[in-house]
Amino acid sequence: MLRYLPYLFLAIGLFFLACKKEPDKIQPSLESIAEAVYASGVIKAKDQYQVYATVGGLVQAILVKEGDVVKKGDALFVVKNETSQLNAESAKIAAELADYNLRGERLNELRDAIGTTKSVMQNDSLLVARLRRLYADGAETKVALERQELAYQNSTNTHKAALSRYNDLKKQLASAAAQSKKQLALTQTLAQDYTVRSQQAGRVYAIGIKPGETVSPQAPVAIIGAADDFLTELQIDENDIVRIKQGQRVLLTMDSYKEQVFEAAVSKIDLIMNERTRTFTIEAEFTKAPPVLYPNLTAEANVIIQSKEKALTIPRTYLLNDSLVVLENKEKRRVQVGLKDYQKAEILSGLSANEFILNPNQ
Repeated sequence: MLRYLPYLFLAIGLFFLACKKEPDKIQPSLESIAEAVYASGVIKAKDQYQVYATVGGLVQAILVKEGDVVKKGDALFVVKNETSQLNAESAKIAAELADYNLRGERLNELRDAIGTTKSVMQNDSLLVARLRRLYADGAETKVALERQELAYQNSTNTHKAALSRYNDLKKQLASAAAQSKKQLALTQTLAQDYTVRSQQAGRVYAIGIKPGETVSPQAPVAIIGAADDFLTELQIDENDIVRIKQGQRVLLTMDSYKEQVFEAAVSKIDLIMNERTRTFTIEAEFTKAPPVLYPNLTAEANVIIQSKEKALTIPRTYLLNDSLVVLENKEKRRVQVGLKDYQKAEILSGLSANEFILNPNQ
């Protein structure tokens, strides 16, 4: 047994030498690379918005159901509004009464009085002219002429007073009628507020109330958006927002479509940062959309900042401090790095395609 012992140690040594892992070494590859900014978000219907009631009260009727397609102005919900209806009816009665008064007997009486006083004034004017001729011929006394001139002056004043009373009453009645019509229009508008209507054409995606429940202007009651047009709402970190521009290509993945990538383009960038999350909201509209989408599906995205088709690349794990590589002889060399994605880095200078480099993490 002892004579085989040296061979046993030799075999064990050879085994450990065989199991000792050689350092990984690779050569740079010539391939495409794209630098991107990561973002997460949700799918939304285009022009999606929350519906609010403009007045508070009990829900009397729900006129639509989830999934319905509506037009702009379509009625969605009715809030109970007995008081508003009574006010509208009262305003209508007041407006009708004001219109009646504007055409009624009071004005007709004053209009008749104007005609009567005008006739008297004209008759007195003729008598004054006649007496003046007679007085000039010596056939009438001065006292009679002066008495008739005074009568003419009185009838003229009476006619002017009748005109003034008519015009004043007409203005008052016209003003009252105008005010009544304005009040009627106001109460009708308030009554219309109790019917919640769609602000745009689209699909009803959610209804958050039931008949008999109380609504208020502070709480949304439904969600409406475009029926068949969707976009992605993404959150961009404040450190990356200055690199985002409209029109940039976006590659999207969703849990609902495993291992599939969809394309979109940046269409909107919000100008105000969310102070709580320290992110900016952007929108990306699909250029290659999935066949079926629903609001609030989650999505992950890469916004392509810049790309290159033929670039000399190495895995990012082979970089030290984003500026050094380890050559095959274990010498460290500084390289100039260009584009980077999550796995690869472009080498602009300092390394050729036929050189080997080692993984510095082994």
